[in-house]
Amino acid sequence: MVAVLFGGRSSEHAISCVTARGVLSAIDADRFEVIPLGITKSGAFTLSTADVSTYVLDGDVLPEVTDNGSRIVWPDQAGSRELRVRDAGAGDMRSLGNVDVVFPILHGPFGEDGTIQGMLELCDLPYVGSGVLASSLGMDKHFTKSVLEREGIAVAPWRTVSHHEWTANAATVTAELEKMTLPVFVKPSRAGSSVGVSKVSDWADLAAAMATALAEDDRVLVEAGIVGREVECAVLQGRPGEPTRASVVGEIVITGREFYDFEAKYLGAAGIELVCPADLTAAELAELQSQSIRAFEALGAAGLARVDFFLTATGFVLNEINTMPGFTPISMFPRCWQESGVGYSDLITELIEVALSHRGGVSP
Repeated sequence: MVAVLFGGRSSEHAISCVTARGVLSAIDADRFEVIPLGITKSGAFTLSTADVSTYVLDGDVLPEVTDNGSRIVWPDQAGSRELRVRDAGAGDMRSLGNVDVVFPILHGPFGEDGTIQGMLELCDLPYVGSGVLASSLGMDKHFTKSVLEREGIAVAPWRTVSHHEWTANAATVTAELEKMTLPVFVKPSRAGSSVGVSKVSDWADLAAAMATALAEDDRVLVEAGIVGREVECAVLQGRPGEPTRASVVGEIVITGREFYDFEAKYLGAAGIELVCPADLTAAELAELQSQSIRAFEALGAAGLARVDFFLTATGFVLNEINTMPGFTPISMFPRCWQESGVGYSDLITELIEVALSHRGGVSP
């Protein structure tokens, strides 16, 4: 049995719902018994009864897990993999059966950051994706950069500013930041999907950008803008004893926007073209794949990741690593693997089997 976990408390709740639509529609139903578990925006774990075909992004009404009154009861001790549910209006619980693996397709805080992974570890439930430490590191841009820079992987220069530091010493912080060359990008340290990100081309706009980012997190990265092609590589963990694998590379070609923002990623806004495979030399492809695997292993990641780079005149500069990347059928991660010969449904199966091979469990 595969429990697919989606929704969540983060600002990327709707993106997780759209990912759920893709995964639940494509998972091999002949092979896997699937239990859809939705987490409401308030954090309630529900047995989802929603028609996932309605989970689409149209810009006006974003999809959301509705609270149907049911409540999931997780195993009460390690060694038990029984999921139970209390239906709406019912006092008694009923069993949903034993879970072999959990597929947490959650984005952002309270899902991609090690929190849900810690809960699953405490319940002794196998799950797809990175563990507590790698998930936490990958979610936090400051610590991702710190680890990767220590590993000798080039990253963009940055300065991390806390909410307290900005509130107490905005003028001093601004004077320090003004030593950086414009433009700069102002980002929440722990958020994804470009939520809360601003491009600053005039220091007069810094305060507004900081306010936008601080609305998402209490620490903010101010990062030097990098001139180069935006390229992304998908990474898959191998089974025990097998090597980590990297896909062909995709490219984000920006033609009419400031940067690859939320509207361009998910709402079909103009000015962005996704090209896969990217036009790279054999040497560039090999180097990017090698650096992607190095970054994946440096963080101790597991399962899957998408690693984003800039290809500059002097080489590759790593932008970020996503330990639970967008996973809709048209997202870059599955698209890169499709171009590498692994279809969407087969990719889902592979991730489940890799998780079972490393974390134990009975293969469905």
